[in-house]
Amino acid sequence: MCIIFFKFDPRPVSKNAYRLILAANRDEFYHRPSKVADFWGSNNEILSGLDMEEGKEGGTWLGISMRGKLAALTNYLQPHQDPSARGRGELVAHFLTADMDSLSYLKKVSTEGHLYNGFNLIAADLSPEKGDVVCYYGNQGEPEPIVLAPGTYGLSNALLETPWKKLCFGKQLFLEAVEQSQALPKDVLIAQLLDVLNNEEAQLPDPAIEDQGREYVRPILSKYAAVCVRCPGYGTRTNTVILVDADGHVTFTERSMLDKDPSRWETNTHEFRLQS
Repeated sequence: MCIIFFKFDPRPVSKNAYRLILAANRDEFYHRPSKVADFWGSNNEILSGLDMEEGKEGGTWLGISMRGKLAALTNYLQPHQDPSARGRGELVAHFLTADMDSLSYLKKVSTEGHLYNGFNLIAADLSPEKGDVVCYYGNQGEPEPIVLAPGTYGLSNALLETPWKKLCFGKQLFLEAVEQSQALPKDVLIAQLLDVLNNEEAQLPDPAIEDQGREYVRPILSKYAAVCVRCPGYGTRTNTVILVDADGHVTFTERSMLDKDPSRWETNTHEFRLQS
């Protein structure tokens, strides 16, 4: 389970406005090995965490490159998983390293979607000169990817903007923070967005999440009904906030759990300017 909220405006009117504000949680088993976000790639031009699970090494759930390529992934809640399916994290890593625009890449992915368990993939090209393009494809939804209109979106473990209660609740909190974004110091905005990502209020009952996950045990599903998931051995392990300002300056803040312990966290911030 994961959740992503994002707002993008390729042509912000104000110099103080952000072209992109993204806040995301990665929910995963605490014992699954991974690396915290750092730079990698042939020229150290890609920034992301990395999955280190055997057989899935090098995949990732969220990343951005200095060339302005950004991708984010959520799994689609489905009762039956194919254990022989390809690792979904490679979908993000391949885009970040590929010499393809976001829409072309997602069109290619759409022809191979059957090779993976259920997923949602956001892919974006952020360019101060050409303007930003953000696209979406989910292999449990429409057969073709779509180019998103500027605006605010929420994505969890159903298709984009599926109105799960936790998504609607979290999106409202996200919007309240975003609406103040031009007036807030950057560190205050990041702190508010991290607060949104760590909200543990269960949004119950939710017939939509129960219907989609009907073959799961219901008490487990109730644990998934908050923006921040907290179960024994499983839950929100990583919070990520990405801000891209009008000049293409990127601030990437990651808060990550230490040593499988939900009471211990570390926060790191990376900053760079998008390359033309």
